[in-house]
Amino acid sequence: MTFEPVFSARRPILMAGPCSAETEEQVLATAHALRRSGVALFRAGIWKPRTRPGTFEGVGTPGLKWLQRVRQETGLPVTTEVANAQHVEECLAHGIDMLWIGARTTANPFSVQEIADALHGVDIPVLVKNPINPDLKLWIGAFERLYSAGVRRMAAIHRGFSSYGDSAYRNAPRWQIAIDLMQTFPDLEVLCDISHICGRRDTLAETAQMAYDLNYDGLMVEVHPTPDEAWSDAAQQITPAQFEQMTRTLVRRSLTADDPDFLASIENYRRAIDEIDEEIIALLARRMELVRDIGLIKKEKNVAVLQPERFRALREALLVRGRKNELSQEFITLLLEAIHQESIHQQERLINAPAVAAGKTPL
Repeated sequence: MTFEPVFSARRPILMAGPCSAETEEQVLATAHALRRSGVALFRAGIWKPRTRPGTFEGVGTPGLKWLQRVRQETGLPVTTEVANAQHVEECLAHGIDMLWIGARTTANPFSVQEIADALHGVDIPVLVKNPINPDLKLWIGAFERLYSAGVRRMAAIHRGFSSYGDSAYRNAPRWQIAIDLMQTFPDLEVLCDISHICGRRDTLAETAQMAYDLNYDGLMVEVHPTPDEAWSDAAQQITPAQFEQMTRTLVRRSLTADDPDFLASIENYRRAIDEIDEEIIALLARRMELVRDIGLIKKEKNVAVLQPERFRALREALLVRGRKNELSQEFITLLLEAIHQESIHQQERLINAPAVAAGKTPL
């Protein structure tokens, strides 16, 4: 697939607006305040897919006229989320400039195909958020369905992934998945939805800087005149003034430097890292040898592969060691889960037992 650019604006691309369009006054007040902040695209949710019924699910079609007024009064292009063909038709009828597909919709190929069919032959940019689960192929599949329908102007929005257990994030970023997408499609523009990754306003700037450091094309940020009174996702929204202050303090870095001393130093460090990586692989291989030895003993004594208490104790000990060595809880958890899954595979192959339930450990 070859993608055409969606944004003509200078980098970074700033996409901002309220999580939900609540009232016409709220939408217009936000848009006028953001116009002075270098925003390239105004966003507002018209239809809101909520986890549970009975909560605010958006104002619906009447809110599209509010977005029309935003464009007329501020000159800002506007976008909103679509989840089905009817949403697409309503947006096209109201002249909405861009559409975005949300994480819940990206996770459902039937819904993405319905949207793609509704867009067949229509020249409008589409932004695609990652699916809620960490599945790169599913994310790419959404682009492929739209591409097959003739959509060429597409961009990605990385909003993090749902995860189980305690985390500093509302949706764990799993940065490597977005990086893999960038490497697979170098011409695809990628924005970072820091609001949904963080879920709280006090960590937005830190996460935004991380996105800039990873060379994202821009940011998607939820902005509200009075965030604490927002009808949805109040904790992660900021005021227009806070948005302007944050974006002014962020630092954009160059992709590389031509300084010979810099290049030589980087190369030395990278060689050292490569050597350590080889040691890590060798140690992991040795560890799996011990896992297989344990598997043979379990097979001989007819002992179950699953050892939950051992896993809990190991996890607690490794988290403590990780903190002492300035390693995040998220990293240690992901690392241990990967080792755990490989250990299951190694021992199961030895003892030829039925498949072990996900989330268990033989350690």
